[in-house]
Amino acid sequence: MFENKTEEMAKKEILDMVEAYCDKYHNTKQYMKGDRIPYASRVYDRSEMVNLVDSALEFWLTSGRYTAEFEKKLAEYLGIKYCSLVNSGSSANLIAFSALTSPLLGERRINRGDEVITVAAGFPTTVTPVIQYGAVPVFVDVTIPQYNIDVSMLEEALSDKTKAVMIAHTLGNPFDLKAVKSFCTEHNLWLVEDNCDALGSRYKIDGVEKFTGTIGDIGTSSFYPPHHMTMGEGGAVYTDDPLLNKCIRSYRDWGRDCICSSGQDNLCGHRFDKQYGELPLGYDHKYVYSHFGYNLKATDLQAAIGCAQLEKFPSFVEKRRHNFDRLYQRLKKLESMLILPEACENSRPSWFGFLITCREGADRNTIVRFIEERGIQTRMLFAGNLVKHPCFDEMRKNGLGYRIIGDLKDTDRIMRDTFWVGVYPGMTDEMIDYMADTIIEAVNCLKE
Repeated sequence: MFENKTEEMAKKEILDMVEAYCDKYHNTKQYMKGDRIPYASRVYDRSEMVNLVDSALEFWLTSGRYTAEFEKKLAEYLGIKYCSLVNSGSSANLIAFSALTSPLLGERRINRGDEVITVAAGFPTTVTPVIQYGAVPVFVDVTIPQYNIDVSMLEEALSDKTKAVMIAHTLGNPFDLKAVKSFCTEHNLWLVEDNCDALGSRYKIDGVEKFTGTIGDIGTSSFYPPHHMTMGEGGAVYTDDPLLNKCIRSYRDWGRDCICSSGQDNLCGHRFDKQYGELPLGYDHKYVYSHFGYNLKATDLQAAIGCAQLEKFPSFVEKRRHNFDRLYQRLKKLESMLILPEACENSRPSWFGFLITCREGADRNTIVRFIEERGIQTRMLFAGNLVKHPCFDEMRKNGLGYRIIGDLKDTDRIMRDTFWVGVYPGMTDEMIDYMADTIIEAVNCLKE
């Protein structure tokens, strides 16, 4: 088949066939009324598939040229200096928190027993690294209908052990960054923005609109299939701080001291002539470890998909906003029965989903069952109240390992009364209208 062809000619022929294959066999199904509407789905075309096969033909497999390209382009998009690709959003949170435990940070490092302010109404892996390290999460309530941290409780949550605030922007809606950032600055605390559900959201602070994830000390993203863009699996950690970036890279790459990329040797020019710890003079710098780290890199196959996704990403954000606005306008008539979501002041959300809280007389389970039976996928707000879950059983019995400020009243209400539906960019106006009609029908049935 490839006789008398150069490698480049053969590759081009393969990639041309991949384009034709994708056009013929992918993204060909048109929505028909009554088809199941998922809360999220991948949106892609031939570009992602061609990049994926191109990377496969190169067969580098681990982090390589596509990884470097993705890190550079995402950093440019966000307007931030440093970006590190990792294998998931959960790993991104692990690396972000781990970086704050580095001895390189001196007195500001987080030690075991130190406290991190967060919320219980969210996804567990925002909190998991804190607990696993031996630090103490301090849970405060959220507000409805923003579903983000109640900033009026920050001062009450503060103690002489507090070192950081680590919280997510809920389903794309930024938390009150002005208040939280001011609190962190006043008390010399780290701020980690879990941006996994909010890539592309913007917030105006000090008169300047910035992307969420870039206002705190570290931001994190996820590229799991339901998220704003996908690599299948994948995540990113980003910062403007060169020291934090050094820590992030080290923890991601086995904890090593060396900054050479995979396949690269002796970038610093001093691979065999320095003294580290109690190692022999001149010990190979590629095998010197300054942290207890991990291997949490993504593959170049994943990064190749991400590079194609990133080209489409601004249009994804606009389509999410369009879908959210259309659904909101259709459901406004139900506000006597349902609490609709509200954007944080000074923000432009890149909505991940459309949150709905049922008022008294509107039973969530009845509504959810009704719309699920009619083909519309729903989700809870993740853990609801994380401290009610089995993973907290032992700590709850002992009363050790975490603190709660107040009674988490709204968090518990979210656990009982809140659900959400999707607004992902593959949804058409017809799909949004069908969702709206079905939710309206479900609520009207409650009145009968």
